[in-house]
Amino acid sequence: MRVLLVEDDPVIAEPLERGMKRYGHTVHRAATGREALRAGTAWDMVLLDLGLPDIDGLDVCRQLRADSDVSLIMISARDSEADKVVGLELGADDYLVKPFLVRELIARMRAVQRRRASASPPAQDPFESGRPGVVIELPAPGRTLDRYGRVVLDRQAHRVFLDGAEVALPPREYALLAFLTAQPDVLVTRETIMSSVWDANWFGPTRTLDTHVSALRHKFGDALTIEAVRGVGFRLTISPRTTTRPSAS
Repeated sequence: MRVLLVEDDPVIAEPLERGMKRYGHTVHRAATGREALRAGTAWDMVLLDLGLPDIDGLDVCRQLRADSDVSLIMISARDSEADKVVGLELGADDYLVKPFLVRELIARMRAVQRRRASASPPAQDPFESGRPGVVIELPAPGRTLDRYGRVVLDRQAHRVFLDGAEVALPPREYALLAFLTAQPDVLVTRETIMSSVWDANWFGPTRTLDTHVSALRHKFGDALTIEAVRGVGFRLTISPRTTTRPSAS
């Protein structure tokens, strides 16, 4: 794997580079945001520190995402939930808080690449005519897809498609999406979501729920709206699928 490591601190960058090379990766280092942007996007993976000396890493991520869909993991000492949410919403595939072990980083890199490799179009177009919630038959007997506007769920295989392309979701994000789509336009309390998606015996703060909702918003854009009702919970609404027709000549 060809890796661009964007890290200004040599105490961190050098052992990371050595460790990744031991796993067979080719590593190019950039110590500033400008160097990272000059290095381009022809990489298999970008590891991006946020505390760079010239350009904030979040701005570097924003510019990289404007030009490319390169795999990107943020590595940072910033451990607040807000930083993680912003990073994911800007397009990071993962967010790893320092300090961490090289083998954990390698595992995260492999997981990102597996998720991306699995994101292939379905065998058939799930967007035949119909309305949100219509069940579409698959070739396999007894197999169905649930359609919600531009989003399709294969609940048996735990797979999700947006406009015909698969969206790779971690298990908890998939579980949250499956739960909310099962009751569109219904206001669901935070406590109900946590007990249903996380743990029936759950108690305590619900900040992790906001992180997962933000990740879903980023991945599905305007196809789904997850509205937060302050102090209560969330309501999911489905955007109708729009079809662009060629104009008559």
